[in-house]
Amino acid sequence: MKTSFDVISPLDGSVLLTRDYADAAQVADTLALARAARGTWAGLPLSDRLALLGRAVDALVADKARIADAITRQIGRPIAHSPFEVRGLEERARHMLAIAHEALADIRPEPKPGFCRFMRREPLGTVLVLAPWNYPFLTAINSIIPALAAGNTVILKHSSQTPLAAEILADAFVAAGLPEGVFQYLHLAHDATLALVADSAIDFVAFTGSVAGGRAIEHAAAGRFIGVGLELGGKDAAYVRADADVDAAVENLVDGAFFNAGQSCCGIERIYVDTVIYPRFVDAFVALTRQYRLGHPQDASTTLGPLVRASAAEFVRGQISEALAQGARALIDPALFPADAAASAYLAPQVLVDVNHRMRVMHEESFGPVVGIMPVAGDAEALQLMNDSRYGLTASLWTRDEDAAIRLGRALQAGTVFMNRCDYLDPALAWTGVKDSGRGIALSTLGYAQLTRIKSFHLKG
Repeated sequence: MKTSFDVISPLDGSVLLTRDYADAAQVADTLALARAARGTWAGLPLSDRLALLGRAVDALVADKARIADAITRQIGRPIAHSPFEVRGLEERARHMLAIAHEALADIRPEPKPGFCRFMRREPLGTVLVLAPWNYPFLTAINSIIPALAAGNTVILKHSSQTPLAAEILADAFVAAGLPEGVFQYLHLAHDATLALVADSAIDFVAFTGSVAGGRAIEHAAAGRFIGVGLELGGKDAAYVRADADVDAAVENLVDGAFFNAGQSCCGIERIYVDTVIYPRFVDAFVALTRQYRLGHPQDASTTLGPLVRASAAEFVRGQISEALAQGARALIDPALFPADAAASAYLAPQVLVDVNHRMRVMHEESFGPVVGIMPVAGDAEALQLMNDSRYGLTASLWTRDEDAAIRLGRALQAGTVFMNRCDYLDPALAWTGVKDSGRGIALSTLGYAQLTRIKSFHLKG
């Protein structure tokens, strides 16, 4: 059994750092500390908890340079883009703190003479957050901040690709003065993680990751009657209607497809364009894609870095090769991107046309810098193709007609419907999915609901 793990940097394939896995005694101590801290933490006035958490957010914002460097070195995101994650982290965290009083307030039914009746949200206990590598701070903070604000203790198990994220988050909570045991992290192997999910000391699991990972988490938690929040994969679609602002759609959809090398659960992976504007859209999309600069992510001029590992790039290369063999056409010459190299994590962006839904690249999650574009005759065909997916995280509509967007949005099988934007999480809105994109809710006032339990008070005068 391995007792440690290496983080392989996608920058050059070298060992970036090595960390020890927590052993059974460390796990037991962590659970004991979390349990011991519950009463004191939950007993603090909400305003006191929020003040401490606000200080932790301040510490993270002040540590922006360290966070950006850790993101770039661990996952290969260009250093020019990595600081944006701190901006998003702050936006989400501060919003969730700002709405905590409203979200956690007592719920009172219609008055009834002679009775005092209300429902109160109470913390669940200890929340286990299982966070992924692709947005290592954003995805973690979505659950950590509301879980702590609600009075839970939190244990974070981060991806083995991004252990520095867990350590930096822990430093911020220590700097803010959180009591011992309120926030902790563990570095764990796969089997040990599943064992922790099954442990009676865990009261809720917030998981972000693959569909296969979600199934494993559900299986481990089966029979325990605890909540499991699952944010899983996506094959997010965009529909560009004939009345769209083509230039704006191109600019935003290119970014939605290729930011973070396409490694976003809500990134754009397939686009459907009205036949009336299809040629113009494709030409402009290709022209803008060619402006990307693939290179070493610590170079400030790089706009497209490597994928997280060489095997991830090889997976996307396989999808592209298979699509080409089935009749698709590639519109980007990899020779324009000299850093692209077989068997490496560096992969040129690719735009495919003449694609169809028999091709893996149009129905299987890519999680890389490739997008397929198809012409459609109108709304009906676009809806049919957008819904023809096992996933349902987000969908974006590009149109000047808000009524049409709402009408189409009602028919879309997705957790979030965008009009004239994509690849974004608004902390005031619930983040959720349907089908294989998972279940549960993060962010918004509703995000607090799954991190608390209701207790009803029925008092007769």
